[in-house]
Amino acid sequence: MEDLVFGRRYRVTEKIGAGGMADVFKAVDDVLGRTVAVKVLHARYASDPNFVARFRQEAQAAANLSHPGIVNIYDWGRDDETYYIVMEYVHGTDLKKLVTERGAIDPTRVAEYGAQVAGALTVAHGYDIIHRDIKPHNIVLTPDGAIKVMDFGIARAGNSQLTQTGSVLGTAHYVSPEQAQGRTLDPRTDLYSLGVVLYELSTGRVPFDAESPVSVALKQVNEDPIPPRQINPDIPPSLEAVILRAMSKSPSERYSSAEEMRRDLTRVAQGRMVEAPVAGPSDTTVMPAVGGGAPRVRPMPRRRNPWPWILGIALLVLVGVGAAWAFGLFDGVEQVVVPDVIGLTEVDAVTALEAVQLTVGETETRFSEEPSGTVINQSPEPDVSIEIGSEVSLVVSAGQELFMLPDFSGMTESDAIKAVREAGFELDTIQREYSKEVADGTVIKTVPEPGAQIAAGTRIVIYVSKGTELTQVPSVVGNKQGDAKTELEKAGFDVKVTEEPSDSVNKGLVIRQSPEGGVSVEAGGQVTIVISTGPDLVEVPGVIDLGEVEATGVLRDAGFDVSVDYQTSPDDGIVLTQNPVPGAMVKRGVTITILVGQAPAP
Repeated sequence: MEDLVFGRRYRVTEKIGAGGMADVFKAVDDVLGRTVAVKVLHARYASDPNFVARFRQEAQAAANLSHPGIVNIYDWGRDDETYYIVMEYVHGTDLKKLVTERGAIDPTRVAEYGAQVAGALTVAHGYDIIHRDIKPHNIVLTPDGAIKVMDFGIARAGNSQLTQTGSVLGTAHYVSPEQAQGRTLDPRTDLYSLGVVLYELSTGRVPFDAESPVSVALKQVNEDPIPPRQINPDIPPSLEAVILRAMSKSPSERYSSAEEMRRDLTRVAQGRMVEAPVAGPSDTTVMPAVGGGAPRVRPMPRRRNPWPWILGIALLVLVGVGAAWAFGLFDGVEQVVVPDVIGLTEVDAVTALEAVQLTVGETETRFSEEPSGTVINQSPEPDVSIEIGSEVSLVVSAGQELFMLPDFSGMTESDAIKAVREAGFELDTIQREYSKEVADGTVIKTVPEPGAQIAAGTRIVIYVSKGTELTQVPSVVGNKQGDAKTELEKAGFDVKVTEEPSDSVNKGLVIRQSPEGGVSVEAGGQVTIVISTGPDLVEVPGVIDLGEVEATGVLRDAGFDVSVDYQTSPDDGIVLTQNPVPGAMVKRGVTITILVGQAPAP
């Protein structure tokens, strides 16, 4: 193992995995000093020219992907008859191992993981790359909770061989119906496989199982899965809706794009309802014989070697010059060697040519990567002997050709990626940030900014909206006013305080809040708390010495009920006493008893 080195730089330290198509090794890049993973293809694939051509094309395409959720491919190559890919070494646990060890995973986590995978697929599909082998084995959870999708590029060549022994072990469980039938595939194939992965993560088991891969593939084509909530009632209806729509038998009934599925999974993770309708079960179809031929591969175009032509032309020139000397054609003509002026400024080139009695002929300008005004070609070429006074034509750099960067803001992420490439630029990275003004999944801005004059091939950074940032509101009911206000402000909310009396909540404590605790709302929003002022007490008015009717009216106007007792007294009809006494602070609505005088009977 210590002597195993690929590409004269990737020194293997240990074997970390094995699969149906390749073995994976941990290695150290002796040039850059970093740890990498090297995937080495099995010999039976390396001997297949169609597979090798496809492998080379797919590895090159996958190397262009740039997304935090996609494992980077650094290099690929060949040692003798061994083909290998060098990729980012990721610390973490694949989701297959996670669900095997723990069983069903919390539905919110499932939605979050699925949204990250869908985000990675959005970028890949923007480059017209279909993964074709989405399964939990190829999805790694890093220690910081991020998801990394592996094996972009080489899965395509292995998935069509469904009848080959061992070729679909661990894959037939996640293959789409159209893939099992050998039909034309599109990005929705990956969405079906992702739906199967989410089904397994949320229920703890795959939707279809059987004794052989072919039997599993037949079930993928002909049977509908048991609804996940029948297996795990803790799964929210919204997540079940996403899973079943992604697993629709007909691609037309699935999500139209990975971005659409990512948005619904984000809504599930945030506790919101999904917007897309749920696709119903499709009609079953009969699966044709499995195991068609190898995929047709368009070979990489081969560049012609120009040196035989150059050498041939040079030989003819030498023969001609030799013949001219032999016949004395150069006798009496003074010759001079053409100086090399390539790389000089145009002014310096003219000076150098005139110094040897040559003149500047036609001067042409062309766009190039050399600085403007620099000579990039000359004719005749340097070190050729020509007659004094002859002309030397120059080609002078006009600098790099600049193009105006279009405005990609408002586009979806996948559309923007395509537009960047179609405009002649390269994608650098996708940056994601919250935005109140720009919808989730939509481009906010680019760097450089739109309208900038830049060279073709310039790398563009795209900023994509994550939508409005949501924050969970803390529950502060029952807390003291000061403590409640501090906790809410610490969570990033503005606090509005109102007061009202309460017979059940002590003075100074929070009676209720709006929005309620536990609800996720826009970060930085306002939360209103209602503080108790204690019981609603009012002062009892004095009605002694008033007449019965007047006293009753005063008390009722103040919000009290009135009870009247009578006592023999010469003060007929006059209030003698009252209970509670005048000036007492009592709850509004209590009964006030008044004692009214009544003249003795004659």
